[in-house]
Amino acid sequence: MLVPMKHASRVLLSALLLAGLLASCGRGGGDSSSSSSAGSPASSGGTKGASVYYLNFKPEIASVYEEIAKEYEAETGVRLQVVTAASGTYEQTLKSEIAKADAPTIFQINGPVGYEAWKDYCLDLSGSELYSHLTDKSLAVTSGDGVYGIPYVVEGYGIIYNNEIMDRYFALPDKAVSIESAKEIHGFPMLREVVEDMTAKKEALGIDGVFASTSMSAGNQWRWQTHLANLPLYYEFRESAGEGDVILEGLSAQEIAFTYAENFQNLFDLYLQNSTTAPGLLGGKSVADSMAEFALGRCAMVQNGNWAWSEISGVEGNTVGEEDIKFMPLYTGMEGEEAQGLCIGTENYLAVNAKASPEQQKAALDFLTWLFTSSKGKSYVSGPLGFIAPFDTFSDEEKPADPLAREVLDWMERDVQSVVWTFAAFPSEDFKNDFGDALLEYAQGSKTFDEVKEIVVRSWKSEREKTGAAA
Repeated sequence: MLVPMKHASRVLLSALLLAGLLASCGRGGGDSSSSSSAGSPASSGGTKGASVYYLNFKPEIASVYEEIAKEYEAETGVRLQVVTAASGTYEQTLKSEIAKADAPTIFQINGPVGYEAWKDYCLDLSGSELYSHLTDKSLAVTSGDGVYGIPYVVEGYGIIYNNEIMDRYFALPDKAVSIESAKEIHGFPMLREVVEDMTAKKEALGIDGVFASTSMSAGNQWRWQTHLANLPLYYEFRESAGEGDVILEGLSAQEIAFTYAENFQNLFDLYLQNSTTAPGLLGGKSVADSMAEFALGRCAMVQNGNWAWSEISGVEGNTVGEEDIKFMPLYTGMEGEEAQGLCIGTENYLAVNAKASPEQQKAALDFLTWLFTSSKGKSYVSGPLGFIAPFDTFSDEEKPADPLAREVLDWMERDVQSVVWTFAAFPSEDFKNDFGDALLEYAQGSKTFDEVKEIVVRSWKSEREKTGAAA
């Protein structure tokens, strides 16, 4: 099962990057604690009788890979050995194993920074069948024309909405907008118009507010100081990066201008002014409060990620049906945002050992293709592995049952640009806390947004000076 990647321990820290290490989210590992078969991987002598050595960093699914190994060898005759690293030590184990004669043929990197640490060992996968099936190729780790890391599981976040309430609004004879459904909202101006009209008609709609409470209590600000903050900084770093990687651009930034602070404010203000709770009371609200409000039908929208379905469906008295729970992007008024998708990210990328023999590389790619394209392989991926796999090989029946996971996949298949998880470049947890504390004071009326902006810019610089920045 995937764990929401919203806490500091799961976010890439620039201090690790400066040391040139592959970051680990704490769910991966390092010691050879689990293996699908005993002994060292055998050398590959071709497809028939070949072997594949996969160094896995997710201990929670090690037993599933043991089943997969047996199934794959029975079907193909190719021996699959999966060595699973103990939690938190994947980098250490990869360093040890990659130096051996029988090195891993498949391993994992943590995005563009992981590639910088392991680029000498990453095979160009641009011509692979697996890459051809990636639904959003902008998510791959690339350098020049080459593709060196392919994401195999993703998560996404945006504005979750209850379409039953939205349809109730669009059926009103006196609604102030000309559109007929939430699917026609493609930017901030229309979102604001709809939301403000819904607020004016909230009694008729039977809701307490359009948005759930903007949770601002301690430990509950991550939806704003991390996830919402991702948007303006993604656009800022995208401009300065040119053809380069957005995350690496952020990691090298000693200072930020917070160029799109006004865009952040646009959506944050919309949340504050149209929610179930008055702004002055938000310091006592938690994410759990917000999700319960949404689950009970007290509001129509809430910002969160695909992991929220388990929270929503688990609320006693939940009124939100699976068929009615939908996503829309975080629209903030950016130019061209009608082509913007959800915020999609991962810290899980597959790489193939460039120093392995051609026969070993072929065996590795054959296994990955089998896992994500064959009926049996896909049954493991969407079943016991529990992945939202970003490949076009999965039919509707083969996709995860979770409705928000399905929404993420649907958005990835649209002709839109997903927003990269740029918060991986944020300098520290203290930076995010400074941001969140300033937002609370703004919500309570004791700070202007200009003051918030000043704090954000100053905190980025001071925290980067403490932790350093990638050169």
